[in-house]
Amino acid sequence: MAQIKRMVERIIALRQQGIHVTLLAVCPNSEAVLEAAVQAAARNNAPMLFAATLNQVDRDGGYTGWTPAEFVRKMWDYAQQYHCHAALYPCLDHGGQWLKDRHTRDRLTFEQTTAEVKESITAMLEAGYALLHIDPTVDRTLGGPLPVETVVERSLDLIAHAEAERRRLGLSPVAYEVGTEEVHGGLVDLSAFRRFLQLLRQGLTARGLDQAWPAFVVAQVGTDLHTTQFDRQAAAALYEIAAPYGTLVKGHYTDWVDNPADYPLAGMGGANVGPEFTAEEYDALLALEQREQDLLRTRPEVIPSRFHATLAAAVDASNRWQKWLQPDEQGKALDELTPARREWLLKTGARYIWTEPSVVAARQRLYDNLRPIMGDPHRYVVDWIARAIERYIVAFHLFNARALFEDMDE
Repeated sequence: MAQIKRMVERIIALRQQGIHVTLLAVCPNSEAVLEAAVQAAARNNAPMLFAATLNQVDRDGGYTGWTPAEFVRKMWDYAQQYHCHAALYPCLDHGGQWLKDRHTRDRLTFEQTTAEVKESITAMLEAGYALLHIDPTVDRTLGGPLPVETVVERSLDLIAHAEAERRRLGLSPVAYEVGTEEVHGGLVDLSAFRRFLQLLRQGLTARGLDQAWPAFVVAQVGTDLHTTQFDRQAAAALYEIAAPYGTLVKGHYTDWVDNPADYPLAGMGGANVGPEFTAEEYDALLALEQREQDLLRTRPEVIPSRFHATLAAAVDASNRWQKWLQPDEQGKALDELTPARREWLLKTGARYIWTEPSVVAARQRLYDNLRPIMGDPHRYVVDWIARAIERYIVAFHLFNARALFEDMDE
């Protein structure tokens, strides 16, 4: 049985003993975030999931520049650097049709985007991913949400492909995650959620794939990029439906959530956090640039990095910030938005351009300018992000949680 699935079963059993734990999944949207997460896992003896989207990590390198194999190798390199003995799990987040921006931009057909996703799943299995989020809830050729029956059928197709490839490659079992928190997934109300699980169970059994029953099912628990209040009551109701199946609810868009300590109390199995940590990286770098501005008062020979201006220009040129515009902002240029919205979009969009050559060069200049006085500026940034990650480790009761799972065997 997949290790993550065993962890989910243990979490359900621990809940009966009054011990409440929620697993944290960090979205590795930059090298600094990945390093900070491994560091946080090491010093808290906490298991850690890394939920990488197709936009972030894929066969073409994604916006991080990592293929799946490179991402996993980098994760283990940091584990060795930080002497991390906690369990680390590379995972696919939102693996489904048209969930990679390039697939929409290139106007791929359903057959084409399905083929692309399947090739990526194979690459992720080869790289050693421990969990695959199967999310075929988007169809760019249709209007409105997909019927639950269609979501199930397409989920079964992708799971069947993954299982066939896993067996062909001679790999150990992996865990699965299904569903989505988005309205277009058709899994918003409890009746649809219940029907989705029923149909999925029937479909997996009919295909002889009972062993691929998912560890997690994703559902709407009140949060998105613009709302930060976790709905404990809704989550608890979802738990009562999912737990008898041996699966747990996993929340996405946990960024900046106001009440993270309610996640384990409601029985949430896991939670993804991504844009928040990019924003923390952004804030740490701007704090460094403020120091650089003070440095320039006494060191006029120092060439300023112009880091923020360079980053803002790169985010603007990427046009990826436009996907987060509100209805009343459509058609406006970035500098036409209110200062608060512009700043939010820069923070959110920074994850797409950390590897742009101009941004890399400005960041290096910033570090070089400050290093003679403050030592290692990169360490300052990583520690800043790690503290933000530890907020969730504490809230989810993950400190020393490795001890709760260490007797599990494959």
